[in-house]
Amino acid sequence: MSRIFITGSTDGLGLAAARTLITQGHHVVLHARSRERAAAIAETSAAALGLVIGDLASAAETCSIAEQVNAIGRMDAVIHNAGIYLERSRGDTPDGHAKTLAVNLLAPYLLTAWITRPDRLIYLTSGMHRSGASSLDDIDWKQRPWNASQAYPESKLYIATLAAALARHWPDVFSNAVDPGWVPTKMGGAGAPDDLEMGHLTQTWLATSDDGAARVSGGYWYHRQQREAAVEVGDIGFQDALVERLAGLTGVQLFSEGTGNTKRRT
Repeated sequence: MSRIFITGSTDGLGLAAARTLITQGHHVVLHARSRERAAAIAETSAAALGLVIGDLASAAETCSIAEQVNAIGRMDAVIHNAGIYLERSRGDTPDGHAKTLAVNLLAPYLLTAWITRPDRLIYLTSGMHRSGASSLDDIDWKQRPWNASQAYPESKLYIATLAAALARHWPDVFSNAVDPGWVPTKMGGAGAPDDLEMGHLTQTWLATSDDGAARVSGGYWYHRQQREAAVEVGDIGFQDALVERLAGLTGVQLFSEGTGNTKRRT
């Protein structure tokens, strides 16, 4: 059985994935933003391998999450599920970043750098990533007027691109992006038309299955089928430019000499 860490696993797709994996006999490490959120899933956490707490909008708390996970032990897979949708304002995280960017992109980037490297990495994106702007000049929304409807698809374009870059740089890891569809979660809304069950089964399958179809890297998935992502996702130049931009924003170099995980620069 596998050890799997899932971010944002107190509700929605993250919680559904956790419950499915636990039922299958896997060892799941849950994540909650706060102790109050953790209390809401007491029954599930009692059956889990562990529960870590921290706010992904904060780099310091994201570092703490990674340390908590590493203290439990090496994971076989990490599902980067947590995300936020239409924020009314840019927000101001403790590190001065736009909240949408911090939670949807910077946190997964940092966790990827700081958590002991697993065998499999799964990043949740969205079909809306195709509407994301390919310019990296102002990804932190410091110059442009805030536009939540643009910030979200941009963050999902970038996270799909990061998954593809990891597949290229870390050939010993299966790294994939998953579009769960527009499903009726708290984020998607009660009227969302997609299948809630299929919304989480692709990531649990990619995290644990020994099927040859699941043991691949660099894919963009929807309901266990590979789809074609936006052209930027597979563009090596765009991948490298994005990773360089993220290193500048976070102070963490993901791809350095050697194969070990990186540490935060001081």
